[in-house]
Amino acid sequence: MADKAQFNVYLPPALVRAVKHRCIDEGVSLSTFVERVLTEYLDEVEPS
Repeated sequence: MADKAQFNVYLPPALVRAVKHRCIDEGVSLSTFVERVLTEYLDEVEPS
């Protein structure tokens, strides 16, 4: 497993709730979900 770093972000409460519900619906952890969506976004903006 690759090393991981923790970071905190401040988001609107409604967005946090929506993300947590999506994680439950998809059966993934919050960390896994956030990693996936950020990676997908960066791949679209800056393809490697």
